[in-house]
Amino acid sequence: MLKTENKNQNELYPVLDNGFVQLVDFMGGDQRAVDSARVSFGGVSKGTDRDRKLIEYLLAHEHISPFEHSVFQFHVKCPIFVARQWMRHRIASYNEISARYTEVKDEFYIPETFRAQDTINKQGSVAGAKLDNARLLEIYTKSIKASYAAYDELLKAGVAREMARMALPVAQYTQFHWSVNARSLLNFLSLRLDSHAQYEIRQYAAAIQKIFQAKMPWTWEAFKKIHDQKNA
Repeated sequence: MLKTENKNQNELYPVLDNGFVQLVDFMGGDQRAVDSARVSFGGVSKGTDRDRKLIEYLLAHEHISPFEHSVFQFHVKCPIFVARQWMRHRIASYNEISARYTEVKDEFYIPETFRAQDTINKQGSVAGAKLDNARLLEIYTKSIKASYAAYDELLKAGVAREMARMALPVAQYTQFHWSVNARSLLNFLSLRLDSHAQYEIRQYAAAIQKIFQAKMPWTWEAFKKIHDQKNA
């Protein structure tokens, strides 16, 4: 769950129990999108009101290449299963920590509650009111501890890191840098903020949305307005 709001670049947004999102670098902004659009006609800024209307026009009519000239770089710490969903968004650059080069820390995602399988949406989940969370959490944490103990024992026995890591589950935390342009980032947010997205990745999308909104407020306002109109 998102625990804080970020106003400044390089400030961490804590997410879930041990994860975070951090903006490392940023290039461009709302005006960059405006200028990149107007260069097609050899034009320049027409003032704040007309520039904001241009951004809304571009998004509404899907003239979105001007948004590719603004780029965000994030540092992300998340469970491996979240990272694997994340990396389906391929119009971006990724560099992830390697468990071949470094020993993995004893850091795993522990959910507050377990959800039940959705019987209608086969890939989704629903609130598990009838689940015995205390018992399930005991089963889960026991498995997590056993996997890390096995990993540690394999390392001490001389097994290579690249093989010892095979004993670890996808709840293990990983870290990566993600560089993505604003066009692709809006696509990520439209999909990962949706109620059908898995809860855990939605929490990361919520953090990134706040960063995007702080850096490109005109674009976010127009994007949200158009999105809400389409789904009204």
